[in-house]
Amino acid sequence: MASAETISSTNQSSWWRRPAGGREVLQVAVPLVVSTVSMTVMTFVDRMFLNWVSGTAMSAAFSATIIWFAFFCLPTGICGYVNTFVSQYHGNKQPKRIGPSVWQGVWVAVVMAPFSFALIPAASWIFAWARHSPEVTQFEITYFQILCVGGPAMLAATALSAFYSGRGKTWVVMLVDAGVVVLNLVLDYLWIFGYAGFPEMGIAGAGWATVTALWVKAVIYLLLVLQKENRKSFDTGAGLRFDRELFRRLLSFGGPSGVQLLLDMMGFTVFVVLIGRVGNLAADATTLAFSIAMVAFMPILGVGMGVSVLVGQHLGENRDDLAARATWTALQISWTYMVLISALYIFVPDLFLYGFFAQNNASPADKEALHTTAVNLLKIVAAYNMMDAMFMIFASAVKGAGDTRFVMRASMVMGSVLVLLSWLTIVVFKLSVYGCWITVTVWVCTNGIIFLIRFLGGRWRSMRVIELREEPLQSTPAVELAIEPAE
Repeated sequence: MASAETISSTNQSSWWRRPAGGREVLQVAVPLVVSTVSMTVMTFVDRMFLNWVSGTAMSAAFSATIIWFAFFCLPTGICGYVNTFVSQYHGNKQPKRIGPSVWQGVWVAVVMAPFSFALIPAASWIFAWARHSPEVTQFEITYFQILCVGGPAMLAATALSAFYSGRGKTWVVMLVDAGVVVLNLVLDYLWIFGYAGFPEMGIAGAGWATVTALWVKAVIYLLLVLQKENRKSFDTGAGLRFDRELFRRLLSFGGPSGVQLLLDMMGFTVFVVLIGRVGNLAADATTLAFSIAMVAFMPILGVGMGVSVLVGQHLGENRDDLAARATWTALQISWTYMVLISALYIFVPDLFLYGFFAQNNASPADKEALHTTAVNLLKIVAAYNMMDAMFMIFASAVKGAGDTRFVMRASMVMGSVLVLLSWLTIVVFKLSVYGCWITVTVWVCTNGIIFLIRFLGGRWRSMRVIELREEPLQSTPAVELAIEPAE
């Protein structure tokens, strides 16, 4: 018995302390989890405040946000992929290449600014396609137009934050994001309901609160990146200039990552827009369920971001074995969390739903119908949570290596499938809201299996997005330098 206990203790210690073990993964991932959770709390409370105004305002803000983000998925994916460049340069001990890499992402934000502002007058045409009620459509247009003002700030902040997250200094990202979330929530409360002398702006107040927070975040990151020590050590000053070759390489790798994000969002956008045709109850319950599902989704997204960082750093060191170990460790952590959160969704759903109904002005019958539908949808979310975690972790791992073209191809197929299934289940076969949600469940599970197979195939192990040092830091097996993503 003593021998068995000793072996068990040793194994647990090894899992925690070894390179790419539990401690290393959590050190990088936990601040990113806190950051994404803070964003989840912001979105959650924002939707809750708007639901106090009206269920229509809440649903309109949700659909408008999804459509707005769909337009920015491609550049967001490119700016976010700066993280992989920074992590691999950091692992390969090339600090002077980190600053220029970050600024190429900021250049993407600059280039996209005219596009963001051009979407404002196009909002009426965009939402006319959805064929929602006049009240919902007007809310959607208002919220969408305001968010477009914050588009360039979101992109710039995404690129600038990679300066810290890619080097594993994720606590900086956590502090900045958490502070900005607090600012956003305070402004939400003041501007939505009209307190402290501000006019009551409703959904417009929520939009301007978000935009203000986005610009404040971008400015904070800009000031941090341009600190004297960073200009000296990482070339964040002189590196501001446009680097044609580095910019091209960022587009080459980050472009497919952005397309993947775009296609995934396009599928969900079509689903959310079409679900409104099932009825207001289905739309409101779907908004509630997706908003609460973020409590499960966003922390795993943070872990996935940590996986991309660690995979990039270890591949920069030419240690693909540690990159693989970090991925499996992250999956174990993610599954543990998903088991717990899924149990809460099933057994105590009111823990998440209570705030949405606390000051809702709907009739008791309407509130009961919405509550029942939302509770049932949360059970469906619980059913796919484990596979969703697998999808996010393995997709993050292969993207952190540079396998973005496969990610793009897989998303092209699966995004098209989700759009087609959404159209068939909602428009053609006119299934209930539950039948429509089962479509999402099948889609998520299939994605999880696809990326598990790709990860196990191992092609990502020989990929790099950077030019490696001429003199390796240590004697390791040769790797394939993939300045273009390997097929």
